[in-house]
Amino acid sequence: MSISGLLYLAATLGRALAQDQSAPAQPAAPVQTPPAQTAPAQPTPVPPAPAPARTIPAANYVAQGVFNYEQGKYDEAYVAFRAASELDPKNVDALLGLGRSQVKLRLFGPALDTLKKALELDPRNLNAYIYLSQAYVQQYIGSGDPQAFVGNLPEALKVLDAAETVARLQTGKPGEVSLSRIFNDRGYVYKLQGNAVKAIAAFKQANVLNPDNSVLLFNLGDMYYATGDLTAALDYLQQAVIADPRDPYNRAYYAKLLALNGNAGAAKSEAAQAARLAPTNAYAVGQYGVVSYLAGDRATAKTQLTQAVTLDPLRNPEFYYYLGRLSLDVGDLKGARDSLTRAASLGSRTPEYLYYLGLSYERGAGAVAPDRLKARENYERAIQLSPSYKAAQDGLARVR
Repeated sequence: MSISGLLYLAATLGRALAQDQSAPAQPAAPVQTPPAQTAPAQPTPVPPAPAPARTIPAANYVAQGVFNYEQGKYDEAYVAFRAASELDPKNVDALLGLGRSQVKLRLFGPALDTLKKALELDPRNLNAYIYLSQAYVQQYIGSGDPQAFVGNLPEALKVLDAAETVARLQTGKPGEVSLSRIFNDRGYVYKLQGNAVKAIAAFKQANVLNPDNSVLLFNLGDMYYATGDLTAALDYLQQAVIADPRDPYNRAYYAKLLALNGNAGAAKSEAAQAARLAPTNAYAVGQYGVVSYLAGDRATAKTQLTQAVTLDPLRNPEFYYYLGRLSLDVGDLKGARDSLTRAASLGSRTPEYLYYLGLSYERGAGAVAPDRLKARENYERAIQLSPSYKAAQDGLARVR
């Protein structure tokens, strides 16, 4: 029976009961219950899927890494490049940036692995070769024990040979610039190996290919100075200053060479200008101190040298050396020994540092007693580095 039928039946029964209240009760007619009407099952609502997390592209991290690296924030650059390389393990730019940052943070072993991986991914990437070569060199320099990594220098030269093959496939000016970078790095390796002839030849090749580059002119002048040719060194450093007048390194080094050549007035002027150009550059500030010392201005020398080693305590042993010389000049043997010990530690292959350290131990003043044993040790080390070093030979003869 339908729902409407049941309603009609209920109404009829109600009227009948109202008409005959005295009638005996009759059993109620059975009422047929309609089948239950089951509502159709409703699907359980499914919550909307969360929006996918926004992924920052690896290229963005690379750009941030480049910016941080150029600002000298190598730890932050490392983080950015590492994030990029994890997002995209085949991103060569990320790996190159990561490798260079690792070198700056003295993580030499990981840097070599990173740069080799970049080279495997892109065997024609010139930067990968050059940065890998530089990583070998920096591990040799920064190890604290160069003999333990002496094999790095031949490895660096092998990498540069491979780089030259790639660079010679380039044409025109880009190819010349690429080759000049390779010859420049090759010259630096030869310099570390003590081969001045090959170093100068390589730097000259780099200069011929890229004659207006101030860095190449600086390196060539530096190499001539190392061989004792002060005239040629001055010529190339002057060219470097002309090529890039605002570079503090070129001007500061040129100032020192002028001072060593006896031109104290011009030297102080150039050095002061270099320090003004870059007042937080330890090299420029320190060379102003060196030039001031050579010009006899001890007060300015001490101020500038002290500031330089405060700005960068580990990179310039020369500045500790001149601080030691200043202390020796006024009889401050404790100060002289402290500064010259730092110089000899950071520049362990420079015989002059060892000689003056020996001299500071040979002397005694006030409460500071002479130490002939330490004097002898340092004179001997100086002679090992430079067997014809007359001052060290004379010092050794005095303390034996």
